[in-house]
Amino acid sequence: MFYEYPIPEITDNTTKALVTLTPAESKRLIAKGVAAMPEVKKALGSGIIIFARGTTNTYVAEEIMQTNAENKTAYDHKIINKAEYSRGVVTHGELTSNLRRGTGNDFVLKNGKVWDIRPQEVISQFTRNDVFFKGANAVDAWGEAGVLCASADAGTIGYAMMSLIARDANLIVPVGLEKMIPSVEDALSVTGVYNYKYSTGSPVVLVPLVKAKVITEIQALAILFSVGATMVGAGGIGGSEGTVALIIEGDEAGVDKAFDLIKSIKDEKPVPAPEIIRPSGATFNWDAKAIQEAAART
Repeated sequence: MFYEYPIPEITDNTTKALVTLTPAESKRLIAKGVAAMPEVKKALGSGIIIFARGTTNTYVAEEIMQTNAENKTAYDHKIINKAEYSRGVVTHGELTSNLRRGTGNDFVLKNGKVWDIRPQEVISQFTRNDVFFKGANAVDAWGEAGVLCASADAGTIGYAMMSLIARDANLIVPVGLEKMIPSVEDALSVTGVYNYKYSTGSPVVLVPLVKAKVITEIQALAILFSVGATMVGAGGIGGSEGTVALIIEGDEAGVDKAFDLIKSIKDEKPVPAPEIIRPSGATFNWDAKAIQEAAART
């Protein structure tokens, strides 16, 4: 569900601002909001934080790690290109996968320090104070989020979600409003990795992220500046594809601060494609089974 954060009542006398955010700008804003969450600050001081692979999580890691020189060095060493800290990606107009995936383990922090350990070995130590960051491919108006998985065992979230639920740990999902769909539940009902005759890229299933705390641009603005926001449009051309338009509302001081931040991230560069990805679906004549079999061999 959408993360709940109290904001002052919106009245007819509130100050308003109209802003647009590209996907990269949204990732930066969301990351700043996530880093300011009380749950995250608590886990950073005394707890475990796992950053599952995904481009949005690289922004979150930057915002969290920049306050610690040792962690910043570790971050810079591991993530030279944000796209390489990814698994499944959408690029060149297809659902595909990053075949290089960087080196070593996913990022894990324990008590604010980098911990070089496989996340699968850490989940069993999780408590309700710990944090697992996982990006999403879909979010709906009810705050339900989902991730597309090409693996029949549901990949990262497959090993993590049941343990997170059982331990009442914090599954925090940073996701941009560019990924808004009508209904995660409806999408789940029609997807499945073995469901398709044809596929423009990897055949996938949409896995719902249960008990997730979902943070979009709207929640980030509330956390950072105690202002409200409403999405009023989306889309673009010429490099602005995926842009969202928002109306920010609140007291003048809060809106001014929010607008100052928006101005400061206006030069955020888009995330490039990974260097090595799976062959295009066209290579297999868009045959879903052939694409899946080829993926299993790599």
